[in-house]
Amino acid sequence: MLSHETIWSAIDRLAEQNHLTPSGLARRAGLDPTSFNKSKRIGPDGRMRWPSTESIAKVLDATSSSLGTFAALFDEDNADTMLPEGDFPPQISSIPLLGFAQAGAGGFFDDGGFPAGHGWDLVDFPASPKSKTGLYALEVQGDSMKPLYRDGDVLIVEPGAQVRRGDRVVVKTLDGEVMAKILGRQNARTVDLISINPDHANRTLETSDIDWIARIIWVSQ
Repeated sequence: MLSHETIWSAIDRLAEQNHLTPSGLARRAGLDPTSFNKSKRIGPDGRMRWPSTESIAKVLDATSSSLGTFAALFDEDNADTMLPEGDFPPQISSIPLLGFAQAGAGGFFDDGGFPAGHGWDLVDFPASPKSKTGLYALEVQGDSMKPLYRDGDVLIVEPGAQVRRGDRVVVKTLDGEVMAKILGRQNARTVDLISINPDHANRTLETSDIDWIARIIWVSQ
């Protein structure tokens, strides 16, 4: 699974392989030298902070590394093995891809929120041998999730994962509505969902009206 620790460790290993400190790697990529400091990985409220996809793209460009090279660093056993540019390692796998507009239709998910049925496309995604099965991707369509997610962004979703307050999640209601929100307070009766776009109202749903909630673990922009 692509965890907070996995991503940050991969960045640290990439810096080490290029004979740089994390600060030196950030500086080479044109970022603030403190971007990758240990202190920046946890917010003041104790929540984990993730590196942005833009930051990762910049450090890969600055070190002439491919996505395949970065994916290999997710696995400690492969951390010392650099791959030829352009080659994707075995850790690159194809996962199901569906547009948000189609996700509300019946037949695409099983009762647990895992991908099922036909009509899915495929998209490549880096994964380690320890990655969980069932990951899938949803393509954002429209501007209802700005400024965090834009039209064409691909959200990688992990169904069945434990979700906590503050997580970015995809929610599907029994009525077929699918939405990306930030998980707020939840209890046995209701779930509060905070809108990503400030122009859209927050929602409070009855738990009995929710089909499933799945955690967003990555976004490809």
